[in-house]
This record gives sequence, structure tokens and C-alpha cells, in this order.
Amino acid sequence: MKTVLFAVLLCVSSFSCAQETPTAIHVSKMKPAKDLKNIKVVNAEDPICHMKTADFLKDTADYKGKKYGFCSEHCKAEFKKNPEKYAKIAK
Repeated sequence: MKTVLFAVLLCVSSFSCAQETPTAIHVSKMKPAKDLKNIKVVNAEDPICHMKTADFLKDTADYKGKKYGFCSEHCKAEFKKNPEKYAKIAK
């Protein structure tokens, strides 16, 4: 009986370990809605996901007279939820 139980547990654990881990596709692969090549932003990297804004600038937001750059609309939306917190990170 112990052998059967051990075999069942071994099979279950091997199947659970064989599952692939899902990979996330970052939304920065989307094309920007507007041309942002000549836009100057105050942050060198996205304050949400820390991607370099010089390479992946897809959207911007103004906060307290400064323009912040983001790699995606998602990161911009997260920034707008708590801009004071992320503005400190972006400096």
C-alpha cells in the first residue's frame, strides 16, 4: 500500500513540475499612438517597470509642470494612480 501511494505521489509531482511557466509579453512592443521621437522627458527610465525611456518611449504624462515618459499606457496609468510616489522614483 505504501508503495502504491508513493508511486501516485511521484507521478503527481512529476506532472506538476513539467508544466511550463507562462511568459509575460511586455506591452512596450506595441507601436506608439503618436510620434514621440523628439519629446524630452525628465526621467531616464520608466518609474513603474524601469525600462529605459530613451529606447522605449511610448507615452507621456505631465505632472507638476514636468513631462514624464513611459514605455506603455499601462505604466502611465499606474503612474497616474499615485504620481507623487512615482515622481520621487523618477528623479
